[in-house]
Amino acid sequence: MKFIKRLLILAIICIILGVGTIFGFYLYLKPDLPDVAKLKNIELQTPLRVYSADGELISQFGEKRRIPLTLKQMPPLLVDGFIATEDSRFYEHHGVDPIGIARAAFVMLTSGHARQGASTITQQLARNFFLSNKKTFSRKIREAFIAIHIEQILTKDQILDLYLNKIYLGYRAYGVGAAAQVYFGKSVDELTLSEMAVIAGLPKAPSTMNPIYSIDRATTRRNVVLDRMFKEGYITQAQMDQARSEPIVSHYHRAEIQLYAPYVAERARAWMVNRYGEDAYTKGMDVYTTINAKLQHAAQQSAVDNLLSYDERHGYRGATAVIWKPGQTPLNANQIVEKLSSQPTYGELIPAVVTQVKQQTATVVTKQGQTITLNWNGMKWARKFQTNSAQGPAPTTAAQILTAGQQIWVQNKATTVAATADTAAVTTDHWVLSQVPGANTSFVAMSPNNGAILAMVGGFNYTQSKFNRATQSIRQVGSGIKPFIYSAAIEKGMTLATLINDAPITKWDKWQGTAWRPKNADGRYGGPTRARIGLARSINVMAIRVLRLAGLDFTIDYLTRFGFKRADLPRAEPLALGAGSLTPLELAQGYSVFANGGYAIKPFLINKVDNSNGELIYSANPKIVCDDVCQSQNPQAKMQVALATATQNAPIQKAPSSTAEKPTLAQLEQVITPPEVRYAPEVISEQNAFLVRQMLTSNIWGEPGHPYGTGFRARVLDRHDIGGKTGTTNDSKDAWYTGFGPNIVATTWVGFDDHRHALGRTSYNKNLGKNQVMGGEYGGNAAQPAWINFMRTALKNTPEQPLQVPADIVKVRIDRATGKLSDQDGSSSMYEYFIKGTEPTQSARQVTSEQKFDTETAEELF
Repeated sequence: MKFIKRLLILAIICIILGVGTIFGFYLYLKPDLPDVAKLKNIELQTPLRVYSADGELISQFGEKRRIPLTLKQMPPLLVDGFIATEDSRFYEHHGVDPIGIARAAFVMLTSGHARQGASTITQQLARNFFLSNKKTFSRKIREAFIAIHIEQILTKDQILDLYLNKIYLGYRAYGVGAAAQVYFGKSVDELTLSEMAVIAGLPKAPSTMNPIYSIDRATTRRNVVLDRMFKEGYITQAQMDQARSEPIVSHYHRAEIQLYAPYVAERARAWMVNRYGEDAYTKGMDVYTTINAKLQHAAQQSAVDNLLSYDERHGYRGATAVIWKPGQTPLNANQIVEKLSSQPTYGELIPAVVTQVKQQTATVVTKQGQTITLNWNGMKWARKFQTNSAQGPAPTTAAQILTAGQQIWVQNKATTVAATADTAAVTTDHWVLSQVPGANTSFVAMSPNNGAILAMVGGFNYTQSKFNRATQSIRQVGSGIKPFIYSAAIEKGMTLATLINDAPITKWDKWQGTAWRPKNADGRYGGPTRARIGLARSINVMAIRVLRLAGLDFTIDYLTRFGFKRADLPRAEPLALGAGSLTPLELAQGYSVFANGGYAIKPFLINKVDNSNGELIYSANPKIVCDDVCQSQNPQAKMQVALATATQNAPIQKAPSSTAEKPTLAQLEQVITPPEVRYAPEVISEQNAFLVRQMLTSNIWGEPGHPYGTGFRARVLDRHDIGGKTGTTNDSKDAWYTGFGPNIVATTWVGFDDHRHALGRTSYNKNLGKNQVMGGEYGGNAAQPAWINFMRTALKNTPEQPLQVPADIVKVRIDRATGKLSDQDGSSSMYEYFIKGTEPTQSARQVTSEQKFDTETAEELF
């Protein structure tokens, strides 16, 4: 009896000492314990997401992938799986489970191994938010105290909600929403019981028990979870057996990108980091760009297809590598796939290895393990590349092109036959030999009404090169500058009917002791020619004389109205031929002034930013075009346009140094209302812009007697509300086309990043068919096809717009030869537009031979 009493006293003393020790630890650690109350308003780190204007996901940035979900959005069986496996007494304890600790200790004593964890879900939550994973006694004590505090301020459901969104589950996936996407490419409500059990088993060892790392380990762990769920009564025997019988099918799923626009994504990311700092990656903000998904896809396809076409007609440069040589043991299909696994895929270009070559076919194995056949139509283009201006003869057999063991590039140009009432749509594969192009390209489209960038392609492939040529590549624009030169001359009084002498120019430089002799591209000269034809046909010597008419200094000042930087515009007459250097985006911005009637807009890409709660925290406030009709209906807008114009044209003054502090992140994250409308300044007259558009339309359609401009290929679009201008620099180092349609302006560029390389020329190749391109590469054949194909999509559902003639524009009949008034019908005359007061008053019959240009002696005129 005394023994029992002493034992009881000892037990009481031990309990008192234990409680006292724990309380002592608590008092000792209390000053360092975190404030768990902030869990009530915790903001989980979620990635930055970039969307198109129409809501398609372009990209996702951030080290942690997380898809926050409420507990109600999670399938009950998924939650049950975690509870059964991690903390079966979750709803019964108060943060620390003494029974669980005792059970784990008993198992460890009897087995010699720690087979069961003793941490509750609440303790794991405490560790995830406040502690490290370092296994020390003090950390476990802190973890227990924090867990008890958490249970005092949060409900069980709130704890589960936080835990299931916070926990790391491997492969940068945090929370069950991200894990479902990463491992199975599904949302949580689409998961099977087997897949739920896989995810519920991950906390034990997320890096080694996930199904990507090891199917065997993931399967074993899944079965443990299913067994625990059955024993806890969450599932039946039949459900468990069915789930255990299912194979685990899993691979890594990236964020579900809906729209391929990596150059756009990078520009948006940089903008967000500049504005919000590194927090942009973790605050769960959604940034909506101005990109139109349909137009972006069309721009990407058009630019890349055009570049590949250019590259093909200049010849085949041969295999990328040789995997095995003749006489060596070939690799089998599995070995080829393994060999190619480290090779990138450039969009539609897939790496492959040739395994067999016959007379006019070849068999290859692709990186994906497909065995495909290249037929003759898919490789007969492959004349041997010699230089950018020379190609070998057309091949006649596949052996002249390919050899077994070579690593090459292939592309699937599949064709789809549309479904009918009786048949389903049918897609037929058509594999062709391809290659990574040596040249590069860019494309940008924007709204001339507010500057919104609608599509942007910065290069052939972002994986190959992250340099954004649409916004960063400053290149000479060639004849693409001429519309601005003509616009300056119109400001000085030139008309579309003004005769400009198309005759050779020789300008002697007494300081250099050399002569400058600019020439026309075709080497031909037509004498006195009307300005409209000069721009439509891009006649070089006429552009120089037009510049002289306007004056060099005036023209440079005038060009800054379009947003061009003075430093990029050389103070020399070659400016008229494109010696100035611009980015494709800047050139599109300039053409927007012509397209919108004379207003200077600024390109922008970011439309709005929402915080993690979906609340608006940033909204773009671009200046928009309000033309004469708009202003007549809105007097307030008219005043604002006038004010904006006066401000635009005011002398540039040095801005005072700003002492204002940069807004804090908290200020930037304040919910806002969309700002008030602002209006763009008018930098050239509506009449001037109209006349330039007329010339740009003639660049495509010409006029009777002069039916072709340099942009004639765009006639295939069969609409007269479009216009544009080709551009080619010296030695064809750059090829451009910039043009407009209703509510859109687009620029495309093709060239080499290395300025030493020219686009070259091609010789006759019967394999190219009736649409072959021969001779030199120019804006019209090297760049414009991309613009045309893009506009097919951009304008598909837009009816052709009727011509809108501004006020103070008059239309009179002129004589084609002299530009003077004509009273004659027939081909010798035409109607032309003039700004009121500039129309000719003299009849063509009154013009004497002395008043006409002499192509031999009119060197200095204009």
